[in-house]
Amino acid sequence: MTDRSDPERMAAVRALEDEFSSLIAIFRRAMAENAERVSPGMLPGAYKVFTTIARQDGITLSQLAESLMADKGQMSRTVRELEELGLVERTADPSDKRSSLLSVTADGRARLTEARAPRERALAGALESWRIEDISTLSRLLHALSHGDAPGA
Repeated sequence: MTDRSDPERMAAVRALEDEFSSLIAIFRRAMAENAERVSPGMLPGAYKVFTTIARQDGITLSQLAESLMADKGQMSRTVRELEELGLVERTADPSDKRSSLLSVTADGRARLTEARAPRERALAGALESWRIEDISTLSRLLHALSHGDAPGA
């Protein structure tokens, strides 16, 4: 638990929170731009569903809804839209015939790669002067923070 009586620690926490706010705004803009590149008119929420399926290939609709903390009905509608765009496909779940596994199509994967390319190039450029160890450390620390772990754990 954070010691709120330590003004230096609280100032550092507030500064971190401010930086996260800036990053979130940049991230939202990037998601909207990427969604538009994948399919003109695609909403950022649908893009998030699409990228989650891409990252967790073979995910069920229930797992997807749980992963995104979203309503299963809304997930079903969004997945149907992604299927109609040819970005996602369903296959029978061999372990449960009542369920389907969601995967990104080859066309969907190609469009996602193309959509992400400008932002990946920008990030690579921004990190060009960073040491690989520093990039790895930042990644490790963000992972620890997002999972509620101590940095050295």
